[in-house]
Amino acid sequence: MDNMQRILVVVQGTQDCLTVFDYAAGLAETFGAKLYVLDIIHNPFAYTGWNLAIPSMAKEYESLLASIRARMKVMVGEKQSKGFPIESLVREGDPPSQIVKVVEEEKIDMLVIPAHEETRLEHFLLGKMTERIIRRMPCSILLVKLELEDLCSPDT
Repeated sequence: MDNMQRILVVVQGTQDCLTVFDYAAGLAETFGAKLYVLDIIHNPFAYTGWNLAIPSMAKEYESLLASIRARMKVMVGEKQSKGFPIESLVREGDPPSQIVKVVEEEKIDMLVIPAHEETRLEHFLLGKMTERIIRRMPCSILLVKLELEDLCSPDT
């Protein structure tokens, strides 16, 4: 555990949970590691998504993207103002692929993600995401078990 230099926490969509962020920040502080905070948006309007050409929905997507970036700035801002080594990342695409890409690019030592039961809709839209991530990960993983009521809404 002495080589824990870079920790990545994923705060994605409806799973954007402050509890998971707090776990990762605590680990980063304990190990003197840099914390990377990643939010991934799966764009159903992109070529790799469902390729739905609905102009009004595309505007809604841009608004969602802007609100996610603003939320990320607030989440990370307090730690940055105290000199905590932290970096926020917002990526678009397939979540498991984007997570693996960031882990490889940033040479992440530990990934922190929420462990939760996916709803039928999540499973239909995204597949068993946690399982796909775990199978592809080249680093250690911490799954943070949350009660359903502990999950933060995307509006927080």
